[in-house]
Amino acid sequence: MRVGVLYSRVRVEEKLIFEALERRGVSYELIYDGDVIFNVCRRQNQFAYDVVLERCITHSHALYALRVLNDWGVPTVNTFEVVANCGDKLYTTSALTRAGVPQPEVRLAFTPEAALRAMEELGYPVVLKPVVGSWGRLLAKVNDREAAEAILEHKQVLGSYQHSIFYIQEYVPKKGGRDIRAFVVGDETICAIYRESTHWITNTARGGKASNCPVTPELSELCVRAARAVGGGVLAIDVFEHPERGYLVNEVNHTMEFRNSIAPTGVDIPGRIVDYVLRVAEGGPC
Repeated sequence: MRVGVLYSRVRVEEKLIFEALERRGVSYELIYDGDVIFNVCRRQNQFAYDVVLERCITHSHALYALRVLNDWGVPTVNTFEVVANCGDKLYTTSALTRAGVPQPEVRLAFTPEAALRAMEELGYPVVLKPVVGSWGRLLAKVNDREAAEAILEHKQVLGSYQHSIFYIQEYVPKKGGRDIRAFVVGDETICAIYRESTHWITNTARGGKASNCPVTPELSELCVRAARAVGGGVLAIDVFEHPERGYLVNEVNHTMEFRNSIAPTGVDIPGRIVDYVLRVAEGGPC
């Protein structure tokens, strides 16, 4: 079996995945996204891999590489479809809406004037997010009209193209200062953590503290539904606990980090990822 790992940088997560592959006696080859050249017009597979695990840091690198690999018929984890759906917050919201998965209210606007009206309609505070981004960066909790006008002006003058797409989400207060990150592999929610912080952003990359979250049948069913909505695979589901509406899916993440979730949950996350990758390579049920 030939396993390829497409990567940008060898982080803790990649080292853990390599160790899990080696424990299973599986040889693998590294494909560095900074060196690889795809002969896009070639209709035959350039790489003789049974499966490629995508671990790119840069979303665009992952997306375009997977487009080519999947067109060549190379099985990948995750697929182009999944990365496209998860890498853009509007795509994720649309996929969850089609599947009837509960989530916070979202408004989309294309001008500062329309965005301001959308914020007033939702009611302050609201959360303004770039449609493409990770690690809790460039999020803004907008508490009133004056703050909204200032942030919208900054985005209009200083932002890139993507910052002219205004993705506005209902602000959901964190229950006990926490939210949930659950890990779905195939059709199973394998574990979950609470992410706790005194700040409204709870990402562990921003200082949030991880502790074990019991995976109840309700939480598991919701997370599997969210994963299926975007195409399935190996995913991390961010969930809010609303006091009246229950669990709400905030985001679905591909190529997620998991180093801070192994100890509190006691689950061998990299091992479970590798087992899934090997099942994909063998063409078996995932």
